[in-house]
Amino acid sequence: MADCPTALISLSRRLGDPSRNLVLLAEGNTSCSDGNGFWVKASGCQLQEIESQDFVYCDAEILLEALDQELSDSEVRDVLLGSRLEEGGRPSVEAFMHAWLLSLPGVEFVGHVHPVAALAVLCRDGAEGLCRLRYFPDEVVCCGPATAWVPYVDPGLALARAVRQSVSAFVAEFGEAPKVVWLENHGVIGLGRTPGEAESAVLMNDKACRVIASGTGKLRPLTAETVERIRSRPDEHYRQELLFRLQQGRT
Repeated sequence: MADCPTALISLSRRLGDPSRNLVLLAEGNTSCSDGNGFWVKASGCQLQEIESQDFVYCDAEILLEALDQELSDSEVRDVLLGSRLEEGGRPSVEAFMHAWLLSLPGVEFVGHVHPVAALAVLCRDGAEGLCRLRYFPDEVVCCGPATAWVPYVDPGLALARAVRQSVSAFVAEFGEAPKVVWLENHGVIGLGRTPGEAESAVLMNDKACRVIASGTGKLRPLTAETVERIRSRPDEHYRQELLFRLQQGRT
């Protein structure tokens, strides 16, 4: 039997901490890959008090094959249950999305949350246009030069397809996977090589959304030249690694 990584359990509990306002009740889901299968939160479990048995070990290939199939709701359920490599609960309906994101180079941990501050932005007209903007240096460091945008679709298989389309376009433009994905009227996804990197993306994005939603005067974003300068500076790369290690050490 494969053991659920303790790093995933710790990451999940930190993202589920009620004081952070990132999720309520059983909202959100997390995952990580071990190179063979991947672990994803079971449906209905709460991140803040999650245990090893609340994750499901799945075969990514089975879920990835379903992305190009037309399936009924009952067939989706059967695929989710059939993807389990070990006995356990039912994988989150977002397991399709997690399977695809974990197939990207440099992505080994995924955290999907529904922050109050982010929804104040994502439920607003014009939110898509904010994806290209950055407002302060650490947002560039932790969240990358831009955010991938996914228009609203039903959670589950349809959302996984929409995420694949949006993120693939982002990779084609920037040459790397995004660190943050915005889901219109839904929530946020943080991606990383480590739990610290994924968590840092979620937390810094939450700060940025609080700034955007503050409504205090007209905001002035960083220029594209400044964003690229921060993105390319060697000292910022070094500090980025230190930030990720620090955050990972807390998980």
